[in-house]
Amino acid sequence: MLHISVLTWVVTIGLIVTLLAVDLALAALRPHRVGFAEATAWSVFYVLVAVGFGVWFALAHGGDFGTEYFTGYLVEKSLSVDNLFVFVIIMTTFAVPEEHQHKVLTFGIVLALIMRAIFIVLGATLLSLFSFMFLLFGLLLIYTAVQLFRHRDEDPDVEDNVVVRGARRVLPVSDDHVGGKLFAKLEGRRVVTPLFIVLVAIGSVDLLFALDSIPAVFGITAEPYIVFTANAFALLGLRALYFLVKGLLDRLVYLSTGLALVLAFIGVKLVLHWAHVDIDESVPEIPTLVSLGVIVVVLAVVTVASLVKTRLDPSARAHSGSLRAHPPRADETDRDRARG
Repeated sequence: MLHISVLTWVVTIGLIVTLLAVDLALAALRPHRVGFAEATAWSVFYVLVAVGFGVWFALAHGGDFGTEYFTGYLVEKSLSVDNLFVFVIIMTTFAVPEEHQHKVLTFGIVLALIMRAIFIVLGATLLSLFSFMFLLFGLLLIYTAVQLFRHRDEDPDVEDNVVVRGARRVLPVSDDHVGGKLFAKLEGRRVVTPLFIVLVAIGSVDLLFALDSIPAVFGITAEPYIVFTANAFALLGLRALYFLVKGLLDRLVYLSTGLALVLAFIGVKLVLHWAHVDIDESVPEIPTLVSLGVIVVVLAVVTVASLVKTRLDPSARAHSGSLRAHPPRADETDRDRARG
């Protein structure tokens, strides 16, 4: 059992809030197009912060807990790349100017952290009260993996999102971004800008991702502190990673397949843990170190295979994957024809 003092929780949350505040301040005070060099510097910084925290955590609480943190961080980081696909789709769909994308991403990450914190509290409480929740979480991940694999060559339809459609139906929306504002007054009438609808879209998508990512990291560890920090540090680097790799995302053609395999593996791990606890202790469990090895191998193979595929077939394009099938819109069909 991991014992984390109140002071450690306060300092950790304070560090995360400070990093978020810096991101928000930069986005608000100096809206600009984030270049490759700046994105690289921020990406390296956030990775170093996450690794530095992991090293401290392992030294302070032991190598086993340190391994759980790094495995959870790797799982969340790989799932966050799938977030980037959807972010790119949202930014493109709503034609968000590059100088405002920094702000949108930062607010999106804040929303994601808040929702994940809520899910972590609920998940930890349920797991502590009902051991069969490991079975339910495992089956949820296996179902998600199957759906993601079945629709791995599709992208989610952002415009068809029920929350986005509801917001458009209820709220008056301006035609332009009005200097990056969320709300504006035009001709004496209060309106929301497309940037507000973008935040609604990102928030609703973040909610769906939280439903997958939280059970996934609970498959690595049942310690709420590790679950929270793995999620937080993976998400903190998401804004910089978006600007760094958005031009390369199209090349990761097998990423959805790899993520489906990772989710299925963790789902099986959770089911075995439930069976070990509730049915028979002779049922084998998958050690965290083995999980780390499997995840690293899957992600490495997926990345290399994707790069080889796109080199041999330059017309191949990656998709974020979808949890349900939907007919392609006309603009998607025309774009795919143009690419072909």
